[in-house]
Parts: sequence; structure tokens; C-alpha cells
Amino acid sequence: MNQIPLTAAGAERLKSELKELKSVKRPAVIEAIATAREHGDLKENAEYHAAREEQSFTEGRIAELEAALSNAQIIDITKLNQSGRVVFGCTVNLIDIETDSEVVYQIVGDIEADISKNRIAISSPIARALIGKEEGDDVVVDAPAGTMEYAIAGVEYK
Repeated sequence: MNQIPLTAAGAERLKSELKELKSVKRPAVIEAIATAREHGDLKENAEYHAAREEQSFTEGRIAELEAALSNAQIIDITKLNQSGRVVFGCTVNLIDIETDSEVVYQIVGDIEADISKNRIAISSPIARALIGKEEGDDVVVDAPAGTMEYAIAGVEYK
């Protein structure tokens, strides 16, 4: 099976989420199912069906995290050759050439990507365009929203 690239920090976040799901969420869902069963007829018991659905989501996420962590290639970005080149795990400071606005992204594995925290997946159009470039380079990104142009203002390995 293909290995999934993960940053060391991302792997720790996923392990923490997995531990939380197994030790807190799963027992709470099991308790909710038991409580709902006590209310009688299961066919028309909305609490029971909601608890079973929650159990399904929880077990699915546990399976997804376990699979990802078992196939993970954990990359410690602090030990990478810090040559100023954009690589997996680095943090990139970009300046949008059109609007002159600045944005900072960390390039991470697909499972740890979270745009609300400025972590973009290695498979995203922006990350693919950035990989291999260096500080000072201009990058043209063909994204679903259209073509964007960025200048790489900085590359950090943290």
C-alpha cells in the first residue's frame, strides 16, 4: 500500500484525535445507545437512530485514522535540508501579485490538511505549483477559481 506523507506534528495531532475518539467519544456513544434502548420501541426511537449514526461516524473516523497512521511516512521537517526550496512540510509566505496581500501556508499531507489553519494538502494545485520553487520566485497557480500569481516571500522549516 502507498505510504501517506505526514508531518511529525500532524501525526501527533492525528494520534491525539484517535486517542480522544477511542477513550472518550466511543464510550459516550455506547452509553447514548444504551440509554436510548431503554426508551422502548427502536423503530420509532429517534434518539437511538441518532446515536447509531453517531457511532457509525465515530467508528469510520477511527478506522480512517488507524489506516492513515499505519501507512504513514512521518517526515520531521526540522531535519530537512533547509536550502530555501519549497518542500513537503515547510511553511511558505506568499504575496498575491494582483492584490499585494500576504498569505502563509504550510504544505502537509492530505489527511492533515485544514485550510482554516492554513495547512494545505500536498495534492492541492497551490502546493503542486510551489514544490521545488525557491524564495523570490514567482509562481502561477492554475486553480479551480482561476489563475493566480504569487511571489514567494519566505520559506520556513518549523
